[in-house]
Amino acid sequence: MLEVVSLEDARSVVVDRFEAYAHESVQVPLSEAAGRILFNDVVAQEGVPPFDRSTVDGFAVIASDTFGCSESLPALLELAGEIDMGAEPDVACMPGACVRIPTGGQVPEGADAVVMLEYCEEYGDGTVGVARAVAPGENIVFENDDVKPGEVLIPAGTLLRPHHVGTLASLGIVSCEVRKQARVGIISTGDEIVPVDAVPVASQMRDVNMPTLKAAAEACGACVSTYPIVPDDYDALFATVEQALEACDMVLVSGGSSAGQKDNTARVLSVLGEMLFHGVAVKPGKPTMCADVAGKPVFGLPGHPVAAYFMFLELVRPLLASDQTIAGVKATLSAGVPSNHGRSEFVAARLERRDDGLIAVPVRGKSGLISQLSNADGFFVVGRNQEGLAVGSEVDVRMF
Repeated sequence: MLEVVSLEDARSVVVDRFEAYAHESVQVPLSEAAGRILFNDVVAQEGVPPFDRSTVDGFAVIASDTFGCSESLPALLELAGEIDMGAEPDVACMPGACVRIPTGGQVPEGADAVVMLEYCEEYGDGTVGVARAVAPGENIVFENDDVKPGEVLIPAGTLLRPHHVGTLASLGIVSCEVRKQARVGIISTGDEIVPVDAVPVASQMRDVNMPTLKAAAEACGACVSTYPIVPDDYDALFATVEQALEACDMVLVSGGSSAGQKDNTARVLSVLGEMLFHGVAVKPGKPTMCADVAGKPVFGLPGHPVAAYFMFLELVRPLLASDQTIAGVKATLSAGVPSNHGRSEFVAARLERRDDGLIAVPVRGKSGLISQLSNADGFFVVGRNQEGLAVGSEVDVRMF
């Protein structure tokens, strides 16, 4: 840690060295597509809907036949027939006539609008009274209105949600190519760390990093394996990291990343592979490191939970997520933020909508207190060469 690297350089090193993560794919059935990252653009090979379709139950009409009608003076139209759901119409709509049609039914030739059933009355003599005028195109979804052939429906890199799956189904796509799911191993270290379900005694602390990092990696679409807490013992950590590397594509080790006598992470990673950097000019998160072990990234993250989470977002997430940046919104600082550490500083913030616009309220706290993030919507970065930010400054709040 004698020579720290900037946050930007650390991110570049990670992405450049392990960019192959973004170029591996696998074909999955539609039933398994949700939560995966789309590898290629989905381009419509056909239009949706494939025909003019009614959006209501009612009567297909020629719109001009209804102009001027009202409840006191309904338009009288001859009932020419009925459209069956799922069937091609066998009747056309001529001037002065109408055709009964269900929601989703194919609009018959000649009709250019549909009157809702509520505004119509059948008199029993083959005529229908229409009490409300409709405009051309009303209550109709026309052919290819929803999807046009050749249109890019879902761009590559999209994290597929249920509505994306529905779109694929509407096009008859039964499988799609997605990014290969990264297998991430997570290891917590420290004599003072105990499992979440344990009751800490003396100076012990519950393992916050394991569930936090697991949730963060899974939110990026990764498949996560967790390992038992490792004490501050070189041989035990070496064996656990080796075990994780055999089963996983990436390993995250939290704790033991500083330069103390019992901080073994850097020693282990230096023996197993090539240390790319140890020390990043950020606050919190300075002890962060990354090594290349046989082509696999292994990160040594700080033991402080907030620092570990921020460094995950900045360095690990770009390898796992569909994009390499965190979505941000512009906001105005509600209070000044001092910062003269010579390091980029992460500041958690809560967003408030006020009369004068979107306001970023800094959430004060120390780097080890994960609870502070529960009151935050995201964070902004004070640059390494900035001596803080004044009240009223515009910041880019990067959303959690």
